[in-house]
Amino acid sequence: MNEIFPSPAAGPFGRRLRRARGARVPVTVVTGFLGAGKTTLLRRFLGTPEGQGTAVVVNEFGATGIDDALIRASADETVLLGNGCMCCITRSDLQEALRRMVIERDRGEIPDFRRIVIETSGLADPSPILQTFATDRALGEEFHVEVVVTVIDAENGLDTLGWSSEARKQAILADRLVITKTDIAGESAAAALAARLRALNPGAEIIEAVSGDLDPTRLTEPVAIERNAFVAEAEHSDGIGSFVLTQDSPMPWPVFARCMDTLIALRGTDLLRVKGFLDVEGCRGPVVVQFVQHLAHPPVELELWPDSNRQSRVVFITRNILEAQVRDLFAAVRALA
Repeated sequence: MNEIFPSPAAGPFGRRLRRARGARVPVTVVTGFLGAGKTTLLRRFLGTPEGQGTAVVVNEFGATGIDDALIRASADETVLLGNGCMCCITRSDLQEALRRMVIERDRGEIPDFRRIVIETSGLADPSPILQTFATDRALGEEFHVEVVVTVIDAENGLDTLGWSSEARKQAILADRLVITKTDIAGESAAAALAARLRALNPGAEIIEAVSGDLDPTRLTEPVAIERNAFVAEAEHSDGIGSFVLTQDSPMPWPVFARCMDTLIALRGTDLLRVKGFLDVEGCRGPVVVQFVQHLAHPPVELELWPDSNRQSRVVFITRNILEAQVRDLFAAVRALA
């Protein structure tokens, strides 16, 4: 190993990092349908010690920036991305806003920030936001999406999930699901909503918040990868499913890379999100992998595993791709290799 990688800090994927984001600024994406309570949650977070040094990017669907006005007094720097949905017409605005913030910070024109929070419009699909950080190399060097938080209100959320594909997409792509307004809706409504959310996104953490009262680390800390051997595939009317592939023995990197290349080539549009830890042959720490549709984030080897579990575990969120199909593909490539 030392002959191939002269530096003890280096590995097959470059310098080993303490965390996947390395020195990059972490990004929290807060999404959720209209009226779910995103702004209330964010205002409470900005008032905590953990929220200090946070720059906020607000996207609103409307001619007047109400949420921006509510948040601006609480944040060190707030950027409003105009009228419309971030997923369809303002993706370039997001890139420009983040670039401008980096330049102005370096010039001392705005306060230094150690975290970005993007609050999306209630009508936004989060996946193009995730794609932005994968496709823009300059942004990828500055920022790292740490966690996607989706807010759902207990009073209307179950009904909204039934008729809104946007609301379902927001729930399915989340790392953490926050149920709000449980004090208004009642315990039975919250329980029914939680059951529906588990069916849509079995790997996400589900927590409750009343009047924005939430442990602030839930907006900053990444969610541990699901460790169950396999999670039952969740299907719904959009054909979107979630499952986890695991492996106890180290995996040759070419096998994983070939499988993902094949999936991207054949069904890239339907690979909504793939993320996880791999125990790769020849690597001391876990390798963090992330994909959004056709786009692959560069793999990153961490210095240490987060716990004693060295099992490879990769979460797949897909559309009309069955767990059995992916498992068969991995088995076929592994056999040929």
